[in-house]
Amino acid sequence: MEWRNIFRGLLMGASDVIPGVSGGTIAVVLGIYERLIAAINGIFSRDYKKHLSFLIPLGIGMVLAAFALANLIEWLFEHYPQQTQFAFLGLIIGVLPFLFHKSQANKTFKLQHVVLLLIGAGLVSLMLFFRTSEGDAVTDLTMSTYLWLFGSGFLASTAMILPGISGSFLLLIMGSYSTIMGAVSDLDLPIILVTGTGILLGLIFMSKIINYFLNNFPIMTYAFVIGMVIGSIFVIFPGWTSNMLGNVMCGVMFFVGLLAAFLLGKIEYR
Repeated sequence: MEWRNIFRGLLMGASDVIPGVSGGTIAVVLGIYERLIAAINGIFSRDYKKHLSFLIPLGIGMVLAAFALANLIEWLFEHYPQQTQFAFLGLIIGVLPFLFHKSQANKTFKLQHVVLLLIGAGLVSLMLFFRTSEGDAVTDLTMSTYLWLFGSGFLASTAMILPGISGSFLLLIMGSYSTIMGAVSDLDLPIILVTGTGILLGLIFMSKIINYFLNNFPIMTYAFVIGMVIGSIFVIFPGWTSNMLGNVMCGVMFFVGLLAAFLLGKIEYR
């Protein structure tokens, strides 16, 4: 078991709770994206034990983060929304040099790769135009409600594994974010199990698609992934606060994120 993956899972799980931040982006930041896709794609293969030894501690960290940090992150976004998002903004911007270095963009990228990068950035940036307001959590649970929650989990998980696209942001668009987060906070097992099943199946489905492109078109896929990460910068940027102290704190948290990205890059991409 790679128990360091519990820490990685904590970071990914915390990001998946936040609308606008993608767990796939954090996997790229941590330098484990390709391995994550291969592991999810290979859990039904002969090497399933090797893949599970990678995924189980990662999953433990993600579940712990979802349950333990849900209330904390909700509090941070209620009281310090800009500062919290500026920290993630610094984290994402800080890792881009490592991504360009790892993909050897200066040697491998041609015109078609630049075009794919721009397409990826543009597609993620389009999320800015979606409204994310939703009502209170649904309490009248019927069969159609459970099907809606299963579908929400399935669609959100396919986004979670794509860098730049936030699964929780999609839950907001579908109107199920409050219901699911409330269930996590209250340990409502029926909702958690139904949504969790949808998430698990969605991850397996999307990992097969991404794994195909990584194996057959690696440079093009990496160009598109980098573009999606760049696009997420525009989605996450929260704007400035209305007072000087708040803006100073935004700047401090941005540099904290940059420093964290530098340290993670030195550790994960060495």
